Amino acid sequence: MTNLQPAPAGTDYPGKTLGIVGLVLAFVFTLAGLIVSIIASNQSKAAGFTNTPAKVGIILSIVFLVLGVLIGILYAVIIAAAVSSGIVY
Repeated sequence: MTNLQPAPAGTDYPGKTLGIVGLVLAFVFTLAGLIVSIIASNQSKAAGFTNTPAKVGIILSIVFLVLGVLIGILYAVIIAAAVSSGIVY
């Protein structure tokens, strides 16, 4: 008879899929991408693995979040200036 052995462990590690999801969310929903990427990074760190997609997701989420806030402030200032000068009613 053949000796059945379990299949070797794959290259997956805890938080890998969640890290990829967080990276994708960083481009669409910045805050959700940041939260998911942080969770994925913590899961991988607890298991002793490095999760590069999660780290990239965290960095991109922070950059996009800061840019979004700055653009929002700039937009509000431009609208307020236009309203106060009488250009927009």
